[in-house]
Amino acid sequence: MLVVLALAFSCSRETGENKNQPDRSRIKIGYFGDLSGPTFNFGQSAMNGVLMAADQINQSGGINGRRIDVVITDDKGSPEEAAQLTAKLIDQDKVVAIIAGGTSGNSRAAAPRAQSSHVPLISPSATDPAVTLVGDYIFRACFVDEFQGEVMASFAFNTLKAQKAAILFDFNSPYGRGLTNFFQDSFKRLGGMIVNEQSYAQGDADFKGQLSAIRAAAPDVVYIPGYYGDVTVIAKQARQLGLTQPLLGGDGWDAPELWQLGGDALNGSYISTHYSVDDPSPAIRSFVDEYMRRYGMLTPDAHAALAYDAARILFDAIARAATIDGPKLREALAATKDFNGVTGMISMDANRNAVKPAVVLKLMDVRFIYQETIQPTRVAPAPATPSPTPSPSRRSATSR
Repeated sequence: MLVVLALAFSCSRETGENKNQPDRSRIKIGYFGDLSGPTFNFGQSAMNGVLMAADQINQSGGINGRRIDVVITDDKGSPEEAAQLTAKLIDQDKVVAIIAGGTSGNSRAAAPRAQSSHVPLISPSATDPAVTLVGDYIFRACFVDEFQGEVMASFAFNTLKAQKAAILFDFNSPYGRGLTNFFQDSFKRLGGMIVNEQSYAQGDADFKGQLSAIRAAAPDVVYIPGYYGDVTVIAKQARQLGLTQPLLGGDGWDAPELWQLGGDALNGSYISTHYSVDDPSPAIRSFVDEYMRRYGMLTPDAHAALAYDAARILFDAIARAATIDGPKLREALAATKDFNGVTGMISMDANRNAVKPAVVLKLMDVRFIYQETIQPTRVAPAPATPSPTPSPSRRSATSR
């Protein structure tokens, strides 16, 4: 009996001592993105941004002494694959949160499982407003298409002094359809007129019929809310047909291979996007220099910057929550306010969308030249709790 009592006391003491020890286990977060499919540039850039953020936090001691492990998966640009990978990351890999790189379609497919499992999912670049409406565990680090459409309409009307616009968009893409609608509404509200509207299907090779109709309408600008693979072909054919008007686009143009595919045909075009790589601010210069050092002098595009911000927002929320418990981590993410990101000052609104500015860049001679920053005009308030600021070959695409 004495031996049994001694053993019981020893085990009890060890258990008590273990409870007093800080948790030093690793924190696992998941990442899925297109690493080998039609939008591989988006997924690879986002992965680079996430890994860079994780390396930096680990080098500084982790979060409350716990290192971050990133479980990388390839959704191949498929929404079905993204949904399956989300289940794997939650059930098998036991991640505490997921960063969904790439397109809106894939984030929308993954969101229901994350929501039902109470695992926060944050998309760096899904601009479709419907993504975060899936539930209160779904977040984004980028602005939404409504704001992006307004930005380019405002720039076209107020800065370029355009009175007439034509539109050429991918009818099968929610991204293209959404931006078309928002641009139209904003441009008309400002006093402009849509003189022609044409559509295509992703992967088309011949756009001359649509472009000829646009040329006959004599617009001041042509809005093309598509992806870099299709856009570069459209730009070349537009110039061949004598269309010299500025071509306008969105963040779907922002990819490392844009200039390789489009060349001089892109000169004089403008895009709305999330940040300017040439911004002289110390935070952006530090991000760009470190990214290029890590990744063989590759210039970080918007997907890299957005994913870097998404990861840092997540790490900041984990630190503030002081737990990886799903509901408490969700609350901390929702309370994000005035987070000093590479892509701007970020706060979460009531629908878990990032309230932040957009920039307009001019394309000229293989450069993205900063034009202006446009701030959001309608801000839905985030929860009141403040958050501290932590120190190609041609490819077509699915909905962003």
